[in-house]
Amino acid sequence: MNELIVKTRHRTKIETKALNLYYGNFQALRNVNMKIQECSITALIGPSGCGKSSLLRTFNRMNDLIPGARAEGEILLDTTSIYGKEMDVVALRKRVGMVFQKPNPFPMSVYDNIAFGPKRFGQKNKTVLDELVEKKLREVSLWEEMKDKLNQSAFELAPGEQQRLCIARALAVEPEVILMDESCSALDPESTLKIEDLMHELAKNYTIVIVTHSMEQAARVSDMTAFMMMEDDRSGALVEYAPTAELFSNPADKRTEDYITGRFG
Repeated sequence: MNELIVKTRHRTKIETKALNLYYGNFQALRNVNMKIQECSITALIGPSGCGKSSLLRTFNRMNDLIPGARAEGEILLDTTSIYGKEMDVVALRKRVGMVFQKPNPFPMSVYDNIAFGPKRFGQKNKTVLDELVEKKLREVSLWEEMKDKLNQSAFELAPGEQQRLCIARALAVEPEVILMDESCSALDPESTLKIEDLMHELAKNYTIVIVTHSMEQAARVSDMTAFMMMEDDRSGALVEYAPTAELFSNPADKRTEDYITGRFG
């Protein structure tokens, strides 16, 4: 596949070059080349097992935590290789935050969930933390609901509120990129729409990459869409990567068309 060169006013935030990923002897990603633009929303779509989540997790090296996992090729964050000797993995995960499929608030109060990261990175000033908690709750449209419940256990929140809290927690350490791995799949339609509205708002300041099984969601929220699939039962390949409107209305590859029209997957 020839790499698509996207003309945009945004600069490249993440770039993969001949990226391959292995879990032991199994090749999960094969020769993935793509550029993700700054302050945009990129959706990764494709059938189950095609490597979408594996690709997402390479962007902050979460796959390093899996025994036997190894990556080949290159991933650049801005212009720095995330696998280079100068890249501190803790610092990388501060810059590239992750929101998971199911809400996973910490077993502590709403306030402490958001203050946890900043405290871990050395922020002890109570006034600064108070302001930060309010700011991040406002960013995810939870402040009015939570301002009198900051000491309430996060476990007492509704699932949609928990997921927005988890996004606020990720934002509290001031990341540059937010990875969202099917972050709406466990939510009801109303909560899903709130998260999607939030994505649009956050994309003004953050680079967002999402994995979704919902093609309707990809079409609604993303600027760019990458379609992935297994090839020869061996590894995940990037079949097509294009502006979302173009990919859904006029896909360049018949396999993409077959997938988005429901012929397979």
